[in-house]
Amino acid sequence: MRLYLRTGARLKTVWETLRRSQSSRAIIGIDLGTTNSAVGVVRDGKASILENNEGQRTTPSIVAFQKDKGDNVIVGNAAKRQALVNSKNTFFGTKRLIGRRFSDEEVQRDIRMVPYKIIAGENGEAWVETSYGTKYSPAQIGGFILDKMKQFAQQQLGSKVNQAVVTVPAYFNDSQRQATKQAGTLVGLEVVRVINEPTAAALAYGIDKKRKDGTVAVFDLGGGTFDISILDIEDGVFEVRATNGNTHLGGEDFDIVLLNYILDVFKKENNGLDLSHDTLAVQRIREAAERCKIELSHVKKAEINLPFIHEDKHLNITITEDQLDSMTMFLIEQTIEPVKKCIRDSELKVSDIDEVILVGGMTRMPKIRQVVEELFKKKPSTAVNPDEAVALGASIQGAVLAGQISDVVLLDVTPLSLGIETYGGIFSPLIPRNTSVPIKREQTFSTAVDGQTGVEISVYQGERSLVKDNKLIGQFKLSGIPPGPKSTPKIAVTFEIDVDGILNVTATDKTPYPEDHPCFGKPNAVSIQMAGETGLTQEDVDRLLAESEAKKQEDAALRSHFENASQADILCTDAENAVDQFGSLMDQSERDAINKIIALIREKILDIRERGILHDQQEIRNEVETLNQTCLEAIKNVAKRQQQAK
Repeated sequence: MRLYLRTGARLKTVWETLRRSQSSRAIIGIDLGTTNSAVGVVRDGKASILENNEGQRTTPSIVAFQKDKGDNVIVGNAAKRQALVNSKNTFFGTKRLIGRRFSDEEVQRDIRMVPYKIIAGENGEAWVETSYGTKYSPAQIGGFILDKMKQFAQQQLGSKVNQAVVTVPAYFNDSQRQATKQAGTLVGLEVVRVINEPTAAALAYGIDKKRKDGTVAVFDLGGGTFDISILDIEDGVFEVRATNGNTHLGGEDFDIVLLNYILDVFKKENNGLDLSHDTLAVQRIREAAERCKIELSHVKKAEINLPFIHEDKHLNITITEDQLDSMTMFLIEQTIEPVKKCIRDSELKVSDIDEVILVGGMTRMPKIRQVVEELFKKKPSTAVNPDEAVALGASIQGAVLAGQISDVVLLDVTPLSLGIETYGGIFSPLIPRNTSVPIKREQTFSTAVDGQTGVEISVYQGERSLVKDNKLIGQFKLSGIPPGPKSTPKIAVTFEIDVDGILNVTATDKTPYPEDHPCFGKPNAVSIQMAGETGLTQEDVDRLLAESEAKKQEDAALRSHFENASQADILCTDAENAVDQFGSLMDQSERDAINKIIALIREKILDIRERGILHDQQEIRNEVETLNQTCLEAIKNVAKRQQQAK
């Protein structure tokens, strides 16, 4: 991975400045995180984080559904707040599932740790399901979060946004990258570039021209993933030497350890009472565990106090920083080996690394900072905000693609080796890990048996010598090969990785047939983009987009009904206030007439808001007008009677 950041003279003409400032093509940067997400943009040459509708700079990556409100989708803080009462339909941490098989060991572990249901999709990928049977792919859940980030950006910028740079963990494989791009497509957001999270963080760090040249390590431990990357910085050129990591290690795992500890303590203190099957109690404890973990980054001990956690029983536990360190040390140790491998791959010694940058919320934990310092033999830097660096870097890349910044070029690396299966189940890599992308590599193969007229191309990703130990990411077949002796045909297999790290594979018959041969001059090639196992075909995507468009129209119509009902509600309240104020001066028949119309309208408002029954809007407006006229006439009569009494 190389980042070229040219720091030459900043001489810009007035025309260039005006042209850039007038550009309406805003490409936002989104950090689609496991626990929290953030969105940034470059304005007037400066990258900044955009606040959400509650004034916060990060938004929980949580999506909830409410069946009783038309399968209403809730995203962010609002979804987090209602999780306690709707835990089975509130989905969090789904980034850990994206592009993964249901049978994966990590997925099976997650199934036991979350209150919602994880199921096997039709093709075997891990999906989620609501308590009332609606199924969603992790890409769809990610799409809802991306859509919310887009909405925040549009509100802040005051203009439409339809393009974004989205970050992914450096160790995401091909299918996970595909699923991330697909998440944007599902909500009408074009993901123009997928970049690695450490790359983005390094860009946010390195955009400051005051930084000294040298070698930098980016240690990124977030809510669900861990990455380590090592970069050389010299004369404004950023070259990433190596990357490593774990796509299933992060803050969620620390929360689970603390959650299980609290459950065990409660069980021991309450005669074996097991709360692990009490969904509501577990959700309350999970949230308390997360708060406790965060608090222990700043203080030496924290108290968890949950009254009436089960019937008349309360939960009160004090946890110290040392206890948390001890119980989660096995997780912290899982970052050590990837760091050592990354250093080896970079062909450097620890003493060659000048600075270590911390990224991701978990790096606020004192024990993690201590371990990092021991690993690199130097105190880590906190020069960039660990929660915002990735989104800032993504927004800088967005500005590059939009033409707002012209002095930055990014080249990422492929995190895992890519190759094909050859005879005997052998893995033959064409592109080794840590190769700079975009890249195109070609290798020639042949048939294994006499008379073979076709070859199966199975594409794998991994570092093991046998394909059974690596991940299958795609298969296709090249047919139409003339029968002949084995090893005679020349089959060229080309691997091409684009700037998003997404793979295209082509197989071509390049056998030099003689001119009198039937196949002479006839092209025979087959190509496939590794769509990965995202769980959604293009037909599925098209269908969902069409449904989304139809849903927009339905939502607009529903909103109109709700707005009309709200207006009627206000006018009913006004009429009720009038009756309260002047009712004693009205005739009984007048009061009855007003109350009868109010009751009629209120019933229809209730139908719309709670029963899903939509009444004709004009009919309600007519009834409101009748109410107004009846009230006005009654008040006029009151005035007349008062005048006559004088």
